[in-house]
Amino acid sequence: MKFAQNTTAGGSQMRNVAAVSDAPGPIVGPRRRLLAKLDHQVVRFAIIGVVNSIFGFGVFAGLQIGIGSHVHYLLVLVIAHVVGVLEAYVLQRQFVFRVRGRWWRDLARFWSVYLVALAINAPALSLLVEVVHMAVLPAQAIIMVLTAMGTFFAHRSFSFRRPRGTIAVTRSPDNRFSLGR
Repeated sequence: MKFAQNTTAGGSQMRNVAAVSDAPGPIVGPRRRLLAKLDHQVVRFAIIGVVNSIFGFGVFAGLQIGIGSHVHYLLVLVIAHVVGVLEAYVLQRQFVFRVRGRWWRDLARFWSVYLVALAINAPALSLLVEVVHMAVLPAQAIIMVLTAMGTFFAHRSFSFRRPRGTIAVTRSPDNRFSLGR
């Protein structure tokens, strides 16, 4: 670290100048506004949520189109669920909640949230397909949008929650580590 000494009437004081002199120039304009928005967890969740939803629905649709004539749609739902949850876990852990450590514990908690969503999804899909006579893919799309809305709060307050007072290591948009509580 680089230090500079400030001499004042009341004495001298050391200050770290490395943060000022070695840091890259400030980010200005539209890029700064974009980075500031992406720094909000809700915005990151929405972006990653769209990616997860497209991926998960793509897996479901691909399986339904590929093997749906030979396999019941609820089995297709369970297979797509497993693949989709693993993909969602990796992305949300890395980009939305930015947590480290406790990988298997977080996965179990994360999956438990999605098991609740699956417990809602399966009977709702059966209801829309069997009773309302809706096609499988549009029915799943509707249910997916509705169940996705509740997962952010469940993941934030349960899956990736860290006890108060613990220090979390995070990366800023410029890829520098920072410590926060």
